[in-house]
Order: sequence, then C-alpha cells, then structure tokens
Amino acid sequence: MLSCQKHLFSLPPGLHYLNCGFMSPLPLRVEEAGIAGIRKKRIPCDIFPGDFLAGLENVRDRFAGLVGAADSQRIALIPSVSYGLASVARNLEIAGSQNLIILARQFPSNVYAWRRLAATTGAELRTIAPPEQGADRAQQWNERLLEAIDGDTAVVALAQVHWTDGTLFDLARVGERCREVGAAFVIDGTQSVGALPVDVRRIEPDALICAGYKWLMGPYSLGVAYYGPRFENGVPLEETWLSRVGSDDFPRLIDYQDEYRPGVVRYEPGEISNFALVPMLGAALELIAGWGVESIEEYCRSLTDLLVAESTKAGFGAEAAEWRSGHLVGLRMPQGVDPTALQSELAGRKISVSVRGDVLRVSPHVYNDEEDIMALASALREVVESVVTP
Repeated sequence: MLSCQKHLFSLPPGLHYLNCGFMSPLPLRVEEAGIAGIRKKRIPCDIFPGDFLAGLENVRDRFAGLVGAADSQRIALIPSVSYGLASVARNLEIAGSQNLIILARQFPSNVYAWRRLAATTGAELRTIAPPEQGADRAQQWNERLLEAIDGDTAVVALAQVHWTDGTLFDLARVGERCREVGAAFVIDGTQSVGALPVDVRRIEPDALICAGYKWLMGPYSLGVAYYGPRFENGVPLEETWLSRVGSDDFPRLIDYQDEYRPGVVRYEPGEISNFALVPMLGAALELIAGWGVESIEEYCRSLTDLLVAESTKAGFGAEAAEWRSGHLVGLRMPQGVDPTALQSELAGRKISVSVRGDVLRVSPHVYNDEEDIMALASALREVVESVVTP
C-alpha cells in the first residue's frame, strides 16, 4: 500500500486539504515542468517543429495506458470537458422520436450539451433521479438508469462517479445495455479517472472525456479524451493545421492537406501545443503511473472508510461501501445543519472540503493522511450543533 506522498507537494503545514474533487494541488514535479515550459518561450529560436508534437504524443501515450486504450490514436487533448462533449454532440445523428438520458444533478458540462441537442432535434431529454432515501438508494438509482434505456435511446451520458457524493455507477452494465439498443455511450471521467480504475476495452464507451486539473493532477484548461470507432471519421469543431498530415513539415505548410493525421487528433483545438500546460499534464500522468491507480484507490479508500466510521459519531451518514467511491465521498448531514455555515466553520480550522447539494463532499488523495481525516472528524463532532438552523 502507498504511504503518504505529501512531501511531493507544496501544501503548507496545518492545512487539511481534503478537496481534490474541487481541484488538485500541483505536485512539485508538475509545477517545475510548467515553469520550464514558460521559460522555453523566452528564446523562441530554441523551439523546433518537433516540439509542437512531442509533448502531445507523450500525453496521449500515457493517457491511453491509464484507461486501457489499445493505442494512443484514440486519444485527443482538449481544453475542457465541454469542448470534448461538443465534439461528440456535433457528430451524432439524432431523430426527434429518440431520447437522450442523463443523471439528475450531473455536472453542468455534461448537461448543457444534451439540452442543446434535445432542443435542436426535438428529442426527449430524460433525467434519471435517485430515490429520496433508503439503504439501497444507489443500487436503485443504477437500476432506474438501466430501465430507462430503451429502443429509442440515442445517447446515455453519465459519470463513473457522481460528482456530488461519490455514488458509483456500473459502467459495464450500462455499456452493455447501450450496445444492445445502439445508443452512444458517453462518460465524463473527470471525477474518477486517475483515482479509480477504468478500462475502455472492457466497458466500450464511445467517448470518455476528462478534465486534467482534478484527479489527473495536471493544470487547469487542459484535458484528455478517448474517442471510440463511432467518432473516427467525424467532423471537428475547428479545422486546425496541426491535425493535418505533414503538419510537422513547416516549410511545406502551404501545401494544404485535406487529410487528417491518423486517429482522432482532428478533435484537438488550435494551439493545443501549449509549451507549459502539456508538459505539466505529461509529468502528472507519469506520477500517477508510478503510484498506480489501484494503489491510489486503495490508499484513498482507507481514508474515506475511516472518515465514514468516525463521522457517524456526529450523526452524518454515507452511501453503502459497495456503492461509493474510495476517493470521493458525500457525507449526508444531520437534520437542520446549515451546509454553508458548516463549511465556513471548517475553513476556519484550515479544513478544505466542498458542499455540493445537500452533502459535505470530502475528496482526499495521496498527500492526505489519517491526521487530516481525524482533524475533520473531530471538527464535525465539535461544531455540528452550532450550525443547526433554528
């Protein structure tokens, strides 16, 4: 099992940062890669044509290995999840008689694209909500999702882990059902990839879209996407020179080419070869590969299991172990607790967590340890009565 890796980060002493679901702190190695990239542009004559491609290939290769893709030609770098999903939506043919399926309270990036598509095509947008309560709430939510997929379903878009509370969804079963009815299967992996194993060869999504600044531990404004065979000949949002064959031959760039380079790089935006951000994400993916996703998951689960056990003493609840992720957990608050007041009290004790909906979202990583968990658990016991709304 991994030991605490706090020494690889620059988190200040006394801060209990349990909020990777909001944004990961930069590992020192990633920070250094970004600084080196910024300095590179001080002397532009030291930047060569090959530099526009080398960093991109490194990220594609590492992400392909992370998600189990057969090769890196299925991988594209993207500026955001919304950009990656817009490419997906543009390349789907939807009839007005069909339906699109999403989950209740999904992250907005994985909602607005489908609302737009439903509005422009006349298709029905189905939002699958969980039961209000119950010990088998997550299991029932999964079952409701599967039951909603029918012969008229064109798209199922969801996350492996619900961003508000860590509820797990059975991607293998959903993918199988999508293939049965011919629906496109689209996953937002932002809150799971890098901390929870995912294998695209097993679950066979049509697209897996990830922001890079959370569990991939990279910079803001750069993410990665896997696009399956359904999208290999699609139309990109932008027509960029770098996506064309021969684009590394600068003297011949005016020999315009209609043919795209192999794979799905056509979906990458212009100026994707950011000399600071791309090396940063490459360094982050190298760190994750060194730790191992399975080890990261095991380490984080040991912390969240401890938190759930301790927080119940203050009246908080959580999803059953088999239906919650190990790295992101939502604590259901006792009756009457003011979430905003609770978060403010915790911040005053240098404990960083998030409030999402009606839960306290806690998301540790390898820079956390039991001391961080016990600091939060102790604080919950001490302040919970003071933040109850009269």
